[in-house]
Amino acid sequence: MPEGSPLRLALFASGRGSNAMAILSAVKSGRLSRIAPALLVCDRENAPVLEKARDAGLPAIFLNPKSFPSKDDYEKGILAHLREKKVEALALAGYMRLVGPVLIGAFPDRIVNIHPSLLPAFPGLHAQRQALDYGVRVTGVTVHFVDLQMDHGPVILQKTVPVFPDDTEEILVERLLPVEHEAYVEALDALSAGRLRISGRRVLWNPD
Repeated sequence: MPEGSPLRLALFASGRGSNAMAILSAVKSGRLSRIAPALLVCDRENAPVLEKARDAGLPAIFLNPKSFPSKDDYEKGILAHLREKKVEALALAGYMRLVGPVLIGAFPDRIVNIHPSLLPAFPGLHAQRQALDYGVRVTGVTVHFVDLQMDHGPVILQKTVPVFPDDTEEILVERLLPVEHEAYVEALDALSAGRLRISGRRVLWNPD
């Protein structure tokens, strides 16, 4: 992106849009002053995040994966919209699909995701339930760059959250949510400031 211009970011979401809305709120408040939200992409027609994004003034589109002959074709369809909006980076905010080689190839080291566990522990769905079933006393959230494996790319940052003996999955989900929001805003601020550099499997942070 041109020096001094904000990073044009597309948000990807599939559900209620808690993280997406937290990012938009941080932009509006000035906490993410170097981010310019350009588009929200959703794979579920009735997902609440679509209306929430539009109400916040962000263009939002639903693309049905079943309308495309293959996953590659689906991602090419998404890519056409991203290019139209001059998108420079992607933030997966509760997007329930694995990103494939078309999008990863178009945005190398420019796709980030948040996951509600301390990766590599408890990847995939229902990470909070996995943590409770395993009996951990501490869990957390991870923001990471996306690669072709699920919940696997280089870690940008992690934040921890205690797990209490009487926790249920629902309680733990709600305890993690504000920590997710804070972690994602912190990571995107660093990305938009050019402070992150990938070295092998590590993410190096440049000073402010």
